[in-house]
Amino acid sequence: MKNKMPIPESVDKIEKYMKEKIGLGKSFDLGVRKLKILRKNVQIYYVNGLTDSRIIVELIEELVAINDHEKLSSNLFEIIENRLVHPSIVPIKTMDELVDQVLSGLIVVVIDGECVGFVVDVRSYPGRTPTEPDTERVVRGSRDGFVENIIVNTALTRRRIRDERLRFEITRVGERSKTDIAIGYIKDIANPDLVEIVRKEINSIDIDGITMADKTVEEFIFKQGFNPFPQVRYTERADVASAHLLDGHVLIYVDTSPSVMITPTSYFYHLQHAEEFRQSPAVGTFVRWIRFLGVIASLFLLPLWFLFVIEPSLLPEKLSFIGPNEENNIPIILQIFLADLGVEFFRMAAIHTPTPLSTAMGLIAAVLIGQIAIDVGLFTPEVILYVALSAIGNYTTPSYELSIANKIVRLIFLAIVAIFHAPGFIIGGTFFIIWLANNKPLNIPYLWPFIPFHPIALWNVLVRTSVPGSVVRPSIVHTHNRYKQSVK
Repeated sequence: MKNKMPIPESVDKIEKYMKEKIGLGKSFDLGVRKLKILRKNVQIYYVNGLTDSRIIVELIEELVAINDHEKLSSNLFEIIENRLVHPSIVPIKTMDELVDQVLSGLIVVVIDGECVGFVVDVRSYPGRTPTEPDTERVVRGSRDGFVENIIVNTALTRRRIRDERLRFEITRVGERSKTDIAIGYIKDIANPDLVEIVRKEINSIDIDGITMADKTVEEFIFKQGFNPFPQVRYTERADVASAHLLDGHVLIYVDTSPSVMITPTSYFYHLQHAEEFRQSPAVGTFVRWIRFLGVIASLFLLPLWFLFVIEPSLLPEKLSFIGPNEENNIPIILQIFLADLGVEFFRMAAIHTPTPLSTAMGLIAAVLIGQIAIDVGLFTPEVILYVALSAIGNYTTPSYELSIANKIVRLIFLAIVAIFHAPGFIIGGTFFIIWLANNKPLNIPYLWPFIPFHPIALWNVLVRTSVPGSVVRPSIVHTHNRYKQSVK
């Protein structure tokens, strides 16, 4: 506060500061409403588009009515404070606070002769209503999801956890963007050391702005570098976020982002999906195993098939049919890379293409390009088959970030197998496991509970246990309150 400019007592000086420093009068969306109340000047600063004009009009009506119901008094400051009929009124004393609050969508009321202003929260950010996220759809379950408004997102969470110990600590990051970031946790469950680490890392972010929101925050917290594997789990579902809060995780909400970051997480957390918990334990377990098979196929199916192609002696006699039945002018490894990259082309094109056109593009890709490529001899049918199966395995991975990382690893596996054959497959797979095991975001082993081995937690990874039978919170977060339910 010592280095910050206090609010001048003269409203004319405040207006001059806003014109010279902030662009009042030049920026069309920055405005000021001047009032005369009991012969004193009162000004209200606001930004169009970020405020609710209806509430501002009601506040102005209340302030103007002071002239009709109050006599000249030296207590205008207290009178205005009482007449600001709004639940969120905060006094401020510096111009830095005034500017930050106005540019954040709040209004500030200043009174001539007073060095204290009133901040009123009348924010009404442009945005969409909560809808089910496209990447986390379920057959049964809630259809609301997070949006780009941090206030709505925290409200969706608090609606599901009405606990007085639920905390949302908010701060601002970015010298220019001043983006709101909230840390969510349950006080008597979450590990205080974990909360302090996350809080310290966020407060240490020093950058102009984080307009790319949560991903930028993740890179600052985890110093990810070129590691393709996600260090946090992203979710757009309020029920998923609430379930992790009850397990003792710490959540990071970033304004302007519909995704919430869940920390800490391991590799296996990225393989969970809300659909498993919306079905019976048996069905949920079946769905989970199918998903595991898809993830394994996305990683190892193509490299393993290619290994059998170049070393058919490794195949049992009954499986000798595996491999291309006819010669082709293009090497198999080149065919695989071309087909795999072709799938990526179609995926990127589908993302940037309107839905009706993307459907037509998919039909063209499947019927025309794929079949014609086989007919002209560019690809063998088996290459298309196994590339397609690997691509489907990628799409069964619930985490989009993990699916892309797995694809990068698969291409590296293919290159290693092409160079070193069977030893390359074995050594590459071993190195991959060791590398993941050495990855420790927030000092949590990335392959927990497989490495280090934790049998009970691994059982819960492999089998979707019933809720009444799940009484212990995951040990990965080192919670204070270990039990979800009372143990008799």
